[in-house]
Amino acid sequence: MAEPEKDEDESDRMEALVFELAQEIYALEPEFIAEVVPLKPPTPIPCTPPYVLGVIGVRGRIVSVLDLRVFFDLPLKGLSDRNSVVVLSRDGCEFGLLTDRVIGIRTLSRKRLNSRLEHLSGVRKEYLLGVTSSHWAVLDAYKLLHDARLVVNDRI
Repeated sequence: MAEPEKDEDESDRMEALVFELAQEIYALEPEFIAEVVPLKPPTPIPCTPPYVLGVIGVRGRIVSVLDLRVFFDLPLKGLSDRNSVVVLSRDGCEFGLLTDRVIGIRTLSRKRLNSRLEHLSGVRKEYLLGVTSSHWAVLDAYKLLHDARLVVNDRI
């Protein structure tokens, strides 16, 4: 694994929760993360888009879990005991993101994020703040939390 970027001034640094998803490394700013919990068997919700894995109970709350592998059209593999759920929360919006494995908190350089993402395609590009020199994709958690496409509010 690549070393965190160094030699940047304090204002340029950002901490990020780094995790693995479909053999790629992603990062999220911790200010949008309520908690990280092990994946419990999710309860499927009928008539929801395929990227909604289901719901789990987290400290007395029911939290929807999204599978970004499906939403981003990434390769799928089965679930294991290494899967975790990163619960995002902000402004009354809350849901969990499935991860294959949480790596930990790392310090990144905002200045070194490559925001020219012409080599990326598809919906994934819309949710990226940038890519580090180590090829970690830094997701825009605010955009994920507030994107109407991720809100399922259909009635049957």
